[in-house]
Amino acid sequence: MGFRAATVRHAHLQGVKGWVRNLEDGTVQALLQGPHDQVDRMLSWLQHGPQGARVDLVTHQEEHTDRYFDRFEAI
Repeated sequence: MGFRAATVRHAHLQGVKGWVRNLEDGTVQALLQGPHDQVDRMLSWLQHGPQGARVDLVTHQEEHTDRYFDRFEAI
């Protein structure tokens, strides 16, 4: 299972909304939306990702948005 697919699956388990995508430089970017505890658990999981994944660095920043996501998907 690829990193994006595993991220979608884990986000669904955590009840997190938003998206995940691959960037041209090989990094993965995600937007996470939900209660702080659910987002925090998702960020903790992203620190190591799925089995066999290589995660070098995870950074995050909080931003306010008026957009509401109704699901989590790979884009």
